[in-house]
Amino acid sequence: MVDIIFVLNVVFYRSEVGNEPVREWLKDLRREVKQHIGEDIKTVQLGWPVGMPLIRKIDKDLWEVRTRLADGIARVFFTVEYMILLHGFIKKSQKTPLNELKTALSRLATYNRGSK
Repeated sequence: MVDIIFVLNVVFYRSEVGNEPVREWLKDLRREVKQHIGEDIKTVQLGWPVGMPLIRKIDKDLWEVRTRLADGIARVFFTVEYMILLHGFIKKSQKTPLNELKTALSRLATYNRGSK
């Protein structure tokens, strides 16, 4: 079995009115606490997938970063989106060959069945 590591694109959730609640929460924390949480988020970003004790899956498509602090554990909930490379080929004509498309669609269907 091959370990697959993804580099996650980390962005802050933005509400419909433009607020970024996690960024605002982080700004209110002490500098050393922000740095510790930021280091843990970076560990996840550069080493995904990561497990316990740093990361815990909460629900379908929802995980938490668990940062140990002197006075508790900070938690940052997040979701993950990534590109799944299904099929590759060298195109020799203007139109995509139907058999290449069918291969990709078949693999996508197999993936979707497995992820539910």
